[in-house]
Amino acid sequence: MIEVRGLSKHYGSTTAVDDVTFTVKPGMVTGFLGPNGAGKSTTMRMIVGLDRPSAGSATVNGRPYAEHRAPLREVGVLLDAKAVHTGRSARNHLRALAATHGIAKARVDEVIALTGLESVARKRVGGFSLGMGQRLGIAAALLGDPATLILDEPVNGLDPEGVIWVRTLARHLASEGRTVFLSSHLMSEMAQTADHIIVLGRGKVVADAPVHQILEMAKGTAVRVRAPRSEALAELLRGDGVDVTADDGGRLRVTGITAPRIGELAASTGLVLHELTPLEGSLEDAYLALTQGEVEYHAGALPPSPDGSFPTAPSATMTAPTSATGGTR
Repeated sequence: MIEVRGLSKHYGSTTAVDDVTFTVKPGMVTGFLGPNGAGKSTTMRMIVGLDRPSAGSATVNGRPYAEHRAPLREVGVLLDAKAVHTGRSARNHLRALAATHGIAKARVDEVIALTGLESVARKRVGGFSLGMGQRLGIAAALLGDPATLILDEPVNGLDPEGVIWVRTLARHLASEGRTVFLSSHLMSEMAQTADHIIVLGRGKVVADAPVHQILEMAKGTAVRVRAPRSEALAELLRGDGVDVTADDGGRLRVTGITAPRIGELAASTGLVLHELTPLEGSLEDAYLALTQGEVEYHAGALPPSPDGSFPTAPSATMTAPTSATGGTR
């Protein structure tokens, strides 16, 4: 179990984490969400003693992380997959960690197999792809067979198969009664992985609830509308707080107004509706609603290309080693 009480962190006049309190319970996967700069990584670093809190406390399994005599056996942590000696092989990196806690070499081989690193175990970490580095970080977190896992963006750089593997692993570990605390920017993946969600915004907790309650917040936030005169309807509905977008089929997606109100407005002006459907809210909808006023960094508009079109990002490919299936002991 992870218990955070009144945790704050100040860097001069900047407050990164502001009086944060929450509990991460065993037997479930708890997702940690928030915009960039919300304080997620700083909070995780304070939990494991890498940053000193300005106020408050954090304990793991009843003690501050620094007071555990064998922390690797208590808490598995992935905060920065690049924090590895690049000249070492993956196996030697894990063996060095194991030696600090009297962990058998056989366990090193177990986690290498579990994370799908057998084919690159003897290669230097400096030549690893981002995905392979993430797998090595997860292997290190699992090395001590800990009761608690803290994983910051564990699917970063993984291919789709690897993402599914992390989801399956996280849920398996939770089913064994372990505490699993992970952050991610992939809302669709978090919706399938997490049982409970904690959301930070500008250093404060803005939501702390089971996933189904978070999803309740998003219900009714969008409505799909189909009408013969869709352009006229869109013009009618657009206004303060109401956003209307059209798909290729002419259907409208409307946010900021309820379905009954749309029907009333259409009827009052004689516009015929062929469809009026409240959409089920997604975790992404709920997240955006919760953090609407908490985003520190906003993206600007992309400048158009000389031909008037907007540029697209170049495609990128990445390979990662084949994942292993199965649980951990």
